[in-house]
Amino acid sequence: MKNGNFAGVGESFADKDSSEIVVLPIPYDKTSTWIKGADKGPFALIEASIALEWYDIETDFEVYKKGIHTAKALTLDVEPKVMVAKVRAKVEEFLETGKFVVTLGGEHSVSIGAAMAHSEKFKDLCVLQLDAHSDLREVYDGSRYNHACVAARIKETSSVVQAGIRSMSIEEKGKLPAENVFFAKDITSQTKSTEKIISRLNDNVYVTIDLDVFDPGCMSSTGTPEPGGLLWYDVMEILRRVSEKRNVVGFDVVELCPNQANKTPDFLAAKLVYKFLSYIFVPTSNCTS
Repeated sequence: MKNGNFAGVGESFADKDSSEIVVLPIPYDKTSTWIKGADKGPFALIEASIALEWYDIETDFEVYKKGIHTAKALTLDVEPKVMVAKVRAKVEEFLETGKFVVTLGGEHSVSIGAAMAHSEKFKDLCVLQLDAHSDLREVYDGSRYNHACVAARIKETSSVVQAGIRSMSIEEKGKLPAENVFFAKDITSQTKSTEKIISRLNDNVYVTIDLDVFDPGCMSSTGTPEPGGLLWYDVMEILRRVSEKRNVVGFDVVELCPNQANKTPDFLAAKLVYKFLSYIFVPTSNCTS
């Protein structure tokens, strides 16, 4: 399938050379262990993004004017370890030209290579993982690069802070410092959890967003949905405050498993990307807090 331009921006705002932002689709789905179809996620997200309004009310900003180039999809029919290396190389290629890279999965394993590329470029990188699952298994289904091993691989090169967690195996328990794991049930405005999350982050932050961090009531189109997840404004509060308080150097959105009978989750994922970009690139003069 041929890519369209993310958010339907015209060619003058999608030029590869002049755009500050690159959206990189990676339709990979070899290690998913339940519902298949994440390889269709990047295209469904981009298709839904055509319906986005370019003006964001909250930030009073039109981030598309920074230029958003949608790269040709990196289609890989290879084993996970090879895929990770190829993703890392492609993301590094864009980073070397000064681009801000948004990686669209595909399954969560694509995030390993993207995070590694950013850790190579940005000193003392911390990865904020928004996810229902810990993904801290050393090996799963015979692979160290399975979607269940994402955080285990990322923490080999970067510190990791997790938020939204509500599912893990007994062997994953304790593999990160307890103060770096924020369970979904504890993330409320009353507990000031967002500030606690930010306090655990380094100055340079890469964010990996597994869409199953959301409650299935608003995001049903994922490969491994878990009850009890975060809602839209819970996630937006985290992303807004992280963007204000830290230097977000890149992010990915993964695990969209589209359902032709329900396009709402596709649009949620697209708006998530655009909102996060708006938070990251909004001029300081537009900020009210």
